[in-house]
Amino acid sequence: MTVKVAVLTGFGINCDHETAAVFEMAGAESHRIHLNRLVNGDAALDDYHILAIPGGFSFGDHLGSGRLLGNRLRFGLRAQVQNFVKSGKPVIGICNGFQVLVKMGLLPGDKEVSLKQTASLTLNDSGHYEDRWVTLEFNKESPCIWTKGLKRMRTPVRHGEGKFVTPTSELLDKWSEDGQIVCRYVDPETTYPSSSDDPLEYPMCPNASMRNIAGVCDPTGLVYGMMPHPEANHSAWLGATWTREGDLNDAPPGEGEGMSIFRNAVEYVKAQF
Repeated sequence: MTVKVAVLTGFGINCDHETAAVFEMAGAESHRIHLNRLVNGDAALDDYHILAIPGGFSFGDHLGSGRLLGNRLRFGLRAQVQNFVKSGKPVIGICNGFQVLVKMGLLPGDKEVSLKQTASLTLNDSGHYEDRWVTLEFNKESPCIWTKGLKRMRTPVRHGEGKFVTPTSELLDKWSEDGQIVCRYVDPETTYPSSSDDPLEYPMCPNASMRNIAGVCDPTGLVYGMMPHPEANHSAWLGATWTREGDLNDAPPGEGEGMSIFRNAVEYVKAQF
């Protein structure tokens, strides 16, 4: 079958070409779709198997990163988004896309897909934009279909508002118990598994996220968001140290570690639909 991916574009989204490209590399058919086409009814999410919200600076980050695009989806496409998720189709938000999914209430989310916001992503503790490589560690107990089989990954971050926060520790405990805390920033010198709730030193955790959180999923594991950019590590040569180090996830020769995330989703859709 042909797996069709809707990659949102428009209003300051600027990683849509890269995101579309990695899905094509993973064997899917990508379609860059301007948000207004979905809102106006010129295109429909039902025609696609995967929804991707790329990184960038949607609406210029006015009122906070991801806020306005999140509201546009939450209210302008509410029924379409809810039906898409309830039909068992995967969704990913990367960087600004993660901010969008969190602020529209789709992440960490709930089984009812109520779109009630319970967390946020706010200014980095460093007080400035972070553009650096980080190491991520993945939760092997998570239901997330996007990260199946992954242990660690090196990938860049490019954000000014990447600090994951929530009002109560009880919510963090619940998400942890349910496996919704999918990946965390980790010290690359430690051995797997080493994720800890204790704050990780800067710049290993570039934003001071609660419990070093870099990505979360919804209760089904189909909706996933992360601040780092796996699409920016689609080929081995993109990493500055690739000639001196081996692959962390046994990627095929020449393929970057980030490709595993997109391949997982494409293979999941092929198996389910």
